[in-house]
Amino acid sequence: MFGSKGFLGLDIGSSYIKAVQLKESKSGYELEHFDMLPISPELIVESSIIDAIRLTDSLKEFIRKGKIKTKNVVISIAGHSSVIIKRISLPEMSEEELTESIKFEAEQYVPFDIEDVNIDFQILGPKEEAGQMDVILVAVKKEVINDYVAVVKEAGLDPVIVDVDAFALENMYGINYEIEAGANIALVNIGASTLNMNILRGGVSVFTRDSSIGSNLHTEALQKEFNLTYEEAERLKRGEALDKVRPEEAHPVMLNASQEIFTEVSRSMDYFRSSSQQPEIREVILSGGSALVQDFAARLSEKIGVQVSPAEPFRNIHIPSKFDSSFIEEVAPIAAVAVGLAMRRQGDR
Repeated sequence: MFGSKGFLGLDIGSSYIKAVQLKESKSGYELEHFDMLPISPELIVESSIIDAIRLTDSLKEFIRKGKIKTKNVVISIAGHSSVIIKRISLPEMSEEELTESIKFEAEQYVPFDIEDVNIDFQILGPKEEAGQMDVILVAVKKEVINDYVAVVKEAGLDPVIVDVDAFALENMYGINYEIEAGANIALVNIGASTLNMNILRGGVSVFTRDSSIGSNLHTEALQKEFNLTYEEAERLKRGEALDKVRPEEAHPVMLNASQEIFTEVSRSMDYFRSSSQQPEIREVILSGGSALVQDFAARLSEKIGVQVSPAEPFRNIHIPSKFDSSFIEEVAPIAAVAVGLAMRRQGDR
C-alpha cells in the first residue's frame, strides 16, 4: 500500500480546474501531481455545466498540458440548488437497515422528487437520548452528477468516486490540522460562484451550507469600474498590475464588492449559532480563490468577530523539490478541495 499513488483529485470549479495527486508513504502523504487551469466563466454557472463540449475540451487540454497519466479520478459537486446535506436524528439501526429505509427517511428532508436524487448517508453515532442516532444525509441531483460524470468520461478519465465539496474540505482538514475535541472550526470555501461552509466539532461535521455567491462579485465589480475584460479583471484581482489600472486602485473596489460575501458568511454563522447548544466558533479556515484576495481574510475576520486563517492544504504533505514550492504556497488555498478529493480511496466513506 505504501508508495501507492492514489486517485487524481479533480476539482472542476467555475473559474479553474484544479488537480492533485498524492502518494502514500510510511511518513504520510507526498505530492505527486499539482496543476491548475483557468477556464471561461460561461462554461459552468452556479455549479451547473452550461457548455459541456467546451468544458470537455478544456479538460482534455488540462490532461495533455499536465501530462496526466492517471485515469482514475475523484470529482465533487457543490451548489445550494443541487446538493442537500442534513444532519438528522433517527432511531438506532444498523447500516444495512438504514440502507433499506434511507429513501423513505430522506423524503421529508429533500425538497426534490426522491427519484431525481442520489442519496448517501453516514452514521455518526448514538445521541444522548437512548435509542436515537445522528446521521449525515446527502442528496445530490442525479442530473448534475450525470452531467459532470459525462464530461469527465468524455475527456478520457474514469470518475471512480463522486464526493461533495464540503466533505472534501473535511478530509483536507483532518490530515493537516490538530483536532480539538470540543472546538467548533468553520471551513469556509469561497470559489468563483459558490460558497461552502462546513462547521466541524471535534473534526466531525455539525453544520453545512452552500450559497451561490463568490469571488465573481470581485471580477464583475472590477470589470464595471475600470471597463475591463473578464481576463483583465481576473489578473487584477490576483494582484497583477495592468497598463490602465494598478492593484492599489482596485483594492477599495474589491473590498466594497466583498461586503455581500461577508454578509452571507455572517448570516450562515448566525443561523448555526441560533440552532446550536455550543455556538462559539473558534476559527475560520478560509479556502478558495477569495482567500488570495488582498485583505479579504482580515476584513472578514473584522466583520464576523472570529479569527480567519487561509487554508494550508499542503501543511502535512511532503512537497518534492521538482515542484515550485513558493508557487504552491501562494495558491494553496485554491487547492483545498482537490487535496481532500485526492485522499479518497476505493470503498471508504
